[in-house]
Amino acid sequence: MAEAENIQAKQAPKVATGDRAILPEGAKTIPVYVMGKRYEVPETLTIMKAMEFAGFKFIRGAGCRGGICGACPTVYRKAGDYKLFFGLACQTVVEPNMYLAQIPFYPANRATYKLEELSGDPEVIYALYPELFRCVACNLCTKACPMDVDVLGYISALKQGNIAKAAEISFDCIQCGLCASRCMGELPQYHIGQLARRIYAKYIQPKAEHLQKRVDDINAQKYDEVLKNLLAMDKENLEKIYINEREREPDLTPPGEWVPQDTQYL
Repeated sequence: MAEAENIQAKQAPKVATGDRAILPEGAKTIPVYVMGKRYEVPETLTIMKAMEFAGFKFIRGAGCRGGICGACPTVYRKAGDYKLFFGLACQTVVEPNMYLAQIPFYPANRATYKLEELSGDPEVIYALYPELFRCVACNLCTKACPMDVDVLGYISALKQGNIAKAAEISFDCIQCGLCASRCMGELPQYHIGQLARRIYAKYIQPKAEHLQKRVDDINAQKYDEVLKNLLAMDKENLEKIYINEREREPDLTPPGEWVPQDTQYL
């Protein structure tokens, strides 16, 4: 059994991982072109890790490394393909003869405003981003989105004055800017969608009554004393309160039905 496992381990593919990864013996490398220069990198790496393997150091254009922050948008072409492809460097795996360039920042127009001075009317967005109506519905913005957001969908919703719909459709936007890089009408779609979400949250979405009660409690300093006591506790007592003795909500309890026995902090 041990011998069989050893043989299987020897046959397993070699994988190079991590920043400035050390290439395992026998691992396969492929050629990629970064900013036009050729590098040999392990075929298993993402674009970001492959660039670090090649000697690049990320000063900017790298954040969460998990496909969430939108800091590493990348444009690339594949060998023999006329299409221009888009992705996040931290998520996209390198391919042989890939030509790539990163766009850690796209210089799109970003309106200046104070949210508290705006209103919930779509005319506010029209005034701040009049280029909204330059959209020709080519849908290149949606095709460029690495998160599969229906960019044209939320831009069209805003042109129709539907801020709530635009906020919902654009919710998964990570602000990478790739949509703007492909726009024939030169719209900064991601900034426009962000403004729509902000206006929706502040002026249109119904306010949660329980949240307002909690804000009032905080302003009334209801929790100041208990927070003071918690800050003074050592690790052992904190673990006792929150791990060993804390009353836990039962699994699969319908939302809003469970109430702890101790309600002094509710």
